[in-house]
Order: sequence, then C-alpha cells, then structure tokens
Amino acid sequence: MQRDELALTHVGENQSEYLNAVTPPVFLTSLHIFDSMEGYQNHKEDGAYVYGREGNPTVEILEKKVAALEQGCKAVAFSSGMAAASAAILSVCRAKSHIICMRDVYGPVKGILNGYFIPRMEMRVSYWDGKDLDELESLICEDTDLILLESPATFVFSAVDIRGVTRIAGKRGIRTYIDNTYCTPLYQKPLEMGVDIVMHTMSKYIGGHSDIIGGILVVNDEELGKTLYENIRPWFGGILGPMEAWLAIRGLRTLNLRVEKHQQTAFAVAEYLEKHPKVEKVYYSGLPTHPQAELIRSQQSGHTGLMSFTVHGGAETAIKLVNQLKVFEIGCSWGGFESLALCPLVNASQEELDFLHLGEKGRGLIRIHCGLEGSEVLLEDLEQALKQI
Repeated sequence: MQRDELALTHVGENQSEYLNAVTPPVFLTSLHIFDSMEGYQNHKEDGAYVYGREGNPTVEILEKKVAALEQGCKAVAFSSGMAAASAAILSVCRAKSHIICMRDVYGPVKGILNGYFIPRMEMRVSYWDGKDLDELESLICEDTDLILLESPATFVFSAVDIRGVTRIAGKRGIRTYIDNTYCTPLYQKPLEMGVDIVMHTMSKYIGGHSDIIGGILVVNDEELGKTLYENIRPWFGGILGPMEAWLAIRGLRTLNLRVEKHQQTAFAVAEYLEKHPKVEKVYYSGLPTHPQAELIRSQQSGHTGLMSFTVHGGAETAIKLVNQLKVFEIGCSWGGFESLALCPLVNASQEELDFLHLGEKGRGLIRIHCGLEGSEVLLEDLEQALKQI
C-alpha cells in the first residue's frame, strides 16, 4: 500500500516546475510556444507539449499517477469512460474483427458494439457469461482480436477468473480489456494478472465527488500505449480537459481513505440486508456467502460501496422501497460521496433480461451505492423504508 499511497500523493509531480506550489496548477492552455523553429521541429524527440488535443501537463500528472497505481507503463486519459472504452477497441481491432464480450459489461459498451462496430465496421461479437472458461475457448475464432471483461460485473457482482481468461487469450495472441472501475486501482491489479488494457471511469471513485466526467486506460505494452497516446486519442479528439484532470488528481489524494470508508459502510449494509426477512437476495462481492468468494479473495484485496439486492414482491415492491428512501437519493451513477439507489432494469425488455440471464427477477433488482454518510445513518434509512413495504 505504501507504493499506492505515494502514487496518490506525489508521483508525477515536480513542484520546482511550478514555483514550488504544493498543488500543481491547472494548465488552461490550448498550445505551447517555442524559442526557435528547431525546437518546434524537434518537439516529439524532446517530449515537449505542442497542442492541447495531443497532451497537457495537468493531464499528464494524472496519467503518471494512475499508471503507477495500476503498475503499468502508460496511462492515457480521455474525456469520458466511453471515449476510453471506444479507444481501446479501436486500438486493437480492425474492420471484420471478432470480439468476445461479457454479457453484463457496462451497457453503453454493448451499445457501441451493436450499434456501430457491428453494422458500420462489420465486426462480429460473441457474448459470454463470464464464468465458463471452456465456453470462452469454444467462442475463439481465427479473427478474434479482443476479449472485453468487467469484474465484478455490473448488476449482480459476479467475478471473472481474470488469470484464467488471460492464460487462454495469451496462448492465441488475443488482447484483453477489463473495466476495473468498481475495485479502483487499489483493490485489484489486472495488469499483474495478464490483462492488456485496464479502464477506469473517473466519474466514479477516482473523481469521488460527482463533479467530473472522464475515463482512463492503462497498459503495460509500450507500443500499445504509443498507439493510444499518439494516434487514437489525438485523431479522435478525446483528451480529458485540464480542469477535469486537476479534479481527478484532487480525488486521488483521498482515494484510499474514501474507498476504505465506502467498504466499511457497505459491509455493514450488506450484512444487515442479508439478514432482513423482506430481502430475498443480496449481491455484494465482500460477503463471505458470495458463491465465488474464493475466486474473489484470490484477485481482489478489497471491496467498495456498490451492491444490489432483491426484495420479496418483485419490481412493484422494489420501486416502492426506493421511493421511501430519504438519505439514499435516486440517481444512475455511483462512486461519489453520496448514497444512491436505483432499479436499473425496471424498464428493461424481456429480451434484455433474458440476455443477462436474470429473467423477470432482474426488473426488481435494486442497486445501491453506500456513500460517506456513515453506516448508522444508512441503516436507519433502509430500516424505515423496509418497514413501509
């Protein structure tokens, strides 16, 4: 943890370069100037900044910190998590590539696969449940270029055997990508387990204050990092803004303290819900009763504040419960200071519910994020709401 704490606080910073200010400035500039034409001509060799679409000093400080946290050689920051995810796909795949994607990765990722890459670039996508490694092997084709993962997964927090997947992919020369947002760089290190590209949505725990949109990719391959940094990001214009980068740097200062508090509160809430007679099932990666608890212990060093559960009575009762909550607010995101609740699949089609292997019960799934208000406050709020259903 000492290495992580140094990355959160000091890595990437050089106070002597900005008048010994303890906090780096926000470089709100669109371009950088040179003393000579020779300097301008040689800027790539010298590593100099030129234009804000290509790079920015504040953004680079953030990138160095996250690369150190994930123990990667290069991090590249983007204007949103979806910009980062799309860039990852574009950096690895080509027209007519075959992709294997977990069924319950972040919904908009499936959206761009189905709505753009398949019809416009003639890619093929095979969806996988994330559990059966034999099935994964059976899906691999000669033109499979990428496997998209998320662990723990979005709705019911099932884990993927990351090492198992990367062993299979490595034998075939297939790249792997994982959304590591839930665990943060502190509680799971996918690059150490053989993953090629790690993605974080920075509106969640890295930002931590629900005031930025951003995404970041981390790799351990110099050439892949160069492709992302020098080609994909500047060509598509998806760089993170300097103000957002500064806010993410601020968020990193307290990341270890915040996620530990989120985790403590979530443990108390999950244990309470698991024992409540009106609760049908609790999905939280930190519970000892999780069916994949052993796998989770082997690849995660901690848990955060997100979980889901179902109550007896289905979707109608679930909506009533969410509407009765007072401290938990209704909102679609998570990872900030605030506690949130939502029935994310209440309007899902039966086709989508069946695709996710959730069936009708998915409509009544309640997802909550345990914020920083403290476990006592949140337990009281859940108790009063549960009494009313």
